Amino acid sequence: MINDFIEQFTYLGIFAVLFLGGLGAPIPEELPVLAAGALAHEGYMRWWIALPVCFVGVLAGDSVLYWVGHHWGERILDWALVRRVLTKRREHALLGAYRRHAAKTVFTARHVMGLRAAAFLTAGIARVPFWKFILVDAATALLGVPTGFALAYFFTDQFAGIPHDVHRVERWITLLALVALATWIVVLAWRKSVPSSRTSTTACYSRRQWPR
Repeated sequence: MINDFIEQFTYLGIFAVLFLGGLGAPIPEELPVLAAGALAHEGYMRWWIALPVCFVGVLAGDSVLYWVGHHWGERILDWALVRRVLTKRREHALLGAYRRHAAKTVFTARHVMGLRAAAFLTAGIARVPFWKFILVDAATALLGVPTGFALAYFFTDQFAGIPHDVHRVERWITLLALVALATWIVVLAWRKSVPSSRTSTTACYSRRQWPR
């Protein structure tokens, strides 16, 4: 669905999906970046435009969260929507982390899906200097975004063959499972028949030994 949306709206689609993901929508950041790289490989967009758009989209969502936290401060913690993302336990942990190591906290949060929105919102509440926040965030995004984009751009053909290989493996696994099931049924039936045969043999032997 993300791939179709980006293909339909091209550069605006990339930016919109990444921006919404940065605001806390349940969209892994890596998916639109990979989709953009694959579509650039197929010629739907120019890579030298798509890659910067990915980068700007990532930073835009993060910056909005920071400024929301910075502008409203702890008052936003009364919002039910915010509390779903930033629980009290997570709030105390992040505030303590920002007081000790602000740069390391921003760097770590960018790599932890599900923590980014809460962490960047808390960065604004904790009054981390914006220049430090955006500098660390941009440096971290410069590592992850181009890497994901390049993987999709250069290895799209290999990724396209994965579903075929998966289906082939699934067929072999299904065949082996059927063979194992058939073998188990045969063994189970044989085990049930062995005691009855032994019982019949014992009974015959007893009748021979002790005739009436």
